[in-house]
Amino acid sequence: MARVESFELDHTKVKAPYVRLAAVEEGEKGDIIAKYDIRFITPNSKSISTGGIHTLEHLLAGFLRDELDKVIDISPMGCRTGFYLIKFNVTPLKEIKKAVENSLKKVLESKEVPAANEIQCGNFKDHSLEDAKEIARSVLDQGISIL
Repeated sequence: MARVESFELDHTKVKAPYVRLAAVEEGEKGDIIAKYDIRFITPNSKSISTGGIHTLEHLLAGFLRDELDKVIDISPMGCRTGFYLIKFNVTPLKEIKKAVENSLKKVLESKEVPAANEIQCGNFKDHSLEDAKEIARSVLDQGISIL
């Protein structure tokens, strides 16, 4: 099996919430792709509900693009403890942290989930704005570390 960066992280030694630069790859034409680990929940302690993480995905997809240039994707982790942010170029962690904080503040102000309909979403019935706001509030209250 090829090297998988996230499998090399000792999940017993990290405490969320945090942001870290997980990987940097260079494309054949010199493009730089950065992968950030944006962890909201300490691994193996609990997880975000499927509706909550799905709603956060929809909200962060727009909010993080408003905050940062050249975002490729924001994807939930299968373990439901956070997200991977993929973008062109390396952005200082301090800026990533600020963008996440600003985005989570916008989550708290949100009144609806964008694209939560059967045309734009593959599982539009599985959303929870309440759970998303609870996670956003918890992360902001705890503060985000930089690893």
